[in-house]
Amino acid sequence: MRVIEVTQFGGPEVLEVGKADEPVPGLGQVVVDVSDVPLLFVDTQIRSGSARDWFPTTPPYVPGAGVAGKVRSVGEGVNADWVGRPVVASSAEGGGYVERAVIAVDDLIAVPEGLGIAEAAALLHDGRTAVSLIDQAHVRAEEWVLVLGAGGGLGSLLVQLAHGAGARVIGAARGKQKLDLARELGADALVDYSRSGWPKQVLAITNGEGADVVFDGVGGETGEAAFAVTTRGGRFSAHGAPSGGFTQIDAKEAEERHITVRGIEHVQFTPADGKRLTERAMAAAVAGRIRPVIGQTFPLERAAEAHAAIEGRDVIGKTLLVI
Repeated sequence: MRVIEVTQFGGPEVLEVGKADEPVPGLGQVVVDVSDVPLLFVDTQIRSGSARDWFPTTPPYVPGAGVAGKVRSVGEGVNADWVGRPVVASSAEGGGYVERAVIAVDDLIAVPEGLGIAEAAALLHDGRTAVSLIDQAHVRAEEWVLVLGAGGGLGSLLVQLAHGAGARVIGAARGKQKLDLARELGADALVDYSRSGWPKQVLAITNGEGADVVFDGVGGETGEAAFAVTTRGGRFSAHGAPSGGFTQIDAKEAEERHITVRGIEHVQFTPADGKRLTERAMAAAVAGRIRPVIGQTFPLERAAEAHAAIEGRDVIGKTLLVI
């Protein structure tokens, strides 16, 4: 079968199509015919070698933290009723950029009726993270919620969930297309953080008070600017680092301003919690409360192009590899 391998740290060109033996399910395992692979920005950081401080992965390796598809075969001890069922599954060890994947049956999440496999793939990681972030922030009606990266896979879900909670949402993104998407999904106000002066816009929108809740999926200087316009007693989540690093928050300043700060460690889940949160996100999608936005897809063999597009900020919503 075909797989995508990272042969060495470097640019997207180090992603190469390779061959692997056909997988055979062992005790308590299944083989999934993969149809969709959700891509994460961190996939590009691990591939480039810039995330070595966070992830011990070294080449050669097969990237990908999750798969979606239908169960092809089952191993010993697994109910044969799984065969043919649409599922999604995470893989902490990677190995998702493949045509067929071996998955422990305990890690399978059944795709509910009324939800497509591609949409479930888009919710596998971003859905669980968005649901958890909203829970942890205790978003309330009429609060101002600033979402950085509002046009991305995770940010677009946060916009919808915050809007659904009755909050007033400020969608922050780069460029008209992403801002238009945020507006379509329920944002009450928009700011383009590629333009200078955007923090002043946030203050103007909030009548000088600042945002009650900030979901920082960007990091770096953009995140620091967002922290500066977080209201006293607010909540700030620094969970994203596509800018090259997580937002550095001065703990003393946060304490003085009574701002609750959460980081990436607060969205690291046990397998059981990850499954539960993903199921909640999928149920919300079936009920019509959220809509995963799949902005672009690439065939498996064009994984390098997908990585280049993500790094170039040329994507909107979720990016999938399709097989």
